[in-house]
Amino acid sequence: MYRYIFASLSPYAVLGTACLLGGGWAWGALIWMTVYVAVMDKLPVRPLAATDWAGAQALPVVLAGAHFALLALAIPALAQGPLSGVQAVALGVAVALCFGQVSNSNAHELIHRGDRWQHWLGAAIYVSLLFGHHTSAHMRVHHLWVATPRDPNSARFGQGFWAFLPRAWIGSFRAGLAAERALRKGRGATPYRAYLAGAAAMLAAAWLLAGGRGVMVLLLLAGYAQIQLLLADYIQHYGLRRETLANGKYEPARAHHSWNAPHWYSSTMMLNAPRHSDHHQNPARDFAALRLDSDMPQWPYAMPIMAVLATVPPLWRRVMNPRVHEVTENCE
Repeated sequence: MYRYIFASLSPYAVLGTACLLGGGWAWGALIWMTVYVAVMDKLPVRPLAATDWAGAQALPVVLAGAHFALLALAIPALAQGPLSGVQAVALGVAVALCFGQVSNSNAHELIHRGDRWQHWLGAAIYVSLLFGHHTSAHMRVHHLWVATPRDPNSARFGQGFWAFLPRAWIGSFRAGLAAERALRKGRGATPYRAYLAGAAAMLAAAWLLAGGRGVMVLLLLAGYAQIQLLLADYIQHYGLRRETLANGKYEPARAHHSWNAPHWYSSTMMLNAPRHSDHHQNPARDFAALRLDSDMPQWPYAMPIMAVLATVPPLWRRVMNPRVHEVTENCE
């Protein structure tokens, strides 16, 4: 289980060092989040089997602390640190990749936890990225309506990512708010007040850390991380749809309604986020216990590479549309 610890924590250690030392460490941080992950995924290492690992309870909490520590280091480093313009861009991209891939995966793990304090710790990570509403949208909307037209975060067949992006952001904000209001039926405030107040507090903290430049850095980091998060939603359900039953309801979410990946390093780095089918069938299951079976649809490449492909819609459709047809035909 040391793989989970090293793969998920090492980005924060490398990026934190880069924030403190600058110089060539900025390029090393970018290489660590891109080339290094891709190379490690190519090594002939067997993916970890699903298991009830005791450390799965503690690791996400440690990662949450690492997230906030890196955020506190990155804002002044990028706004005021001894970095050239190109070095600042390299480090900024690396940090945003870490937030979008590792912090997002960890926050996702935490908001599914039964303990309320862990749930809100995950929500705090999303709030720090100015994306707190994702907590409600994911829990109250996505898990109910995944792979149906009622879920703004399930991409339609043929829809490009850049068309999906504003629909998913705005649609999930509205749908999550509506779901929270319906749940409370007018009895008490929704968590959206906390999400917005938290976002304001984060912007104020960025100002205190590094003035106006600090606010700009936070906005850029959060914006890039949000794109990463929505890329994950886009690629994980692209083109897959649940059938409408005779009674008008949708069939339950099954293995063939999510895309998955077997690549060992990126999977352990992202706390098994690429084992997405099992997560939707067992949302309360800890990340280390998630399964990856042969009947689950799989991407041809690792999740980070698929996210890059999705930013070029014609290339994405060329790679994925035939695979969507294949999954659909096999399930008929």
